[in-house]
Amino acid sequence: MTHSLALSKLEIENRIFTVRGIQVMIDKDLADLYQVNTKVLNQAIKRNINRFPESFRFQLTKIEKIELVTNCDRLESLKHSSTTPYVFTEQGVAMISSVLKSEVAVDISIQIMQAFVAMRKFLINHASVFQRLDQLELKQLKTDDKLEHVFKALESGKPEPTQGVFFDGQIFDAYAFFSSIVKKAQKEIILIDNYIDETTLVHLSKKSKNVKVVLYTKSLNKNLTLDIKKANEQYGDFETQNFEKS
Repeated sequence: MTHSLALSKLEIENRIFTVRGIQVMIDKDLADLYQVNTKVLNQAIKRNINRFPESFRFQLTKIEKIELVTNCDRLESLKHSSTTPYVFTEQGVAMISSVLKSEVAVDISIQIMQAFVAMRKFLINHASVFQRLDQLELKQLKTDDKLEHVFKALESGKPEPTQGVFFDGQIFDAYAFFSSIVKKAQKEIILIDNYIDETTLVHLSKKSKNVKVVLYTKSLNKNLTLDIKKANEQYGDFETQNFEKS
């Protein structure tokens, strides 16, 4: 099975899904793009498992697999599989090229990373539109009628959402709203959160450099401490406080 190294952006973007509020790609699709068998790909990962923490790669639950198959006809074959697939985040995709060690892997990884960035920019730029689509999920946009609805909304322009409380299914709305608050901060951001990870720091990196960030959390492990140190070196003024009563 062969592919041209020059893949269309749409071909890659159609293989990016949102699971647990994170943009990911499924192992089957990645193996197809990298021109290897899915089993071969996952075996290569297992031999280098220390390079793939859960924030880079995780296994879907049975419920998540069913939802994925339901919303994507081309993954119908997974429905009868006894195992649940693995998915890779943007960082995980970047790491795969170092494991496969081939020119194809490097070239494809670059194209995939560019697709991740393009999709993220599109979603952020049009966050207010998606907020006003009555919680319509992108994966459900299968008919021309719904697509036309989106395009009309994009053309008309909608005001920014003002709500600060979000409900089940509004994962991206909450993400976009949080990012907008970070960008507007002028002096200080105080965050109380027992589940801070590198994703949280990525959101907070959108702040102005002169804005101070104080993170209150119940526990600080070595990985988180290192991530905060790196964020501090690049973006400045991150401070952590242990908060047992959080």
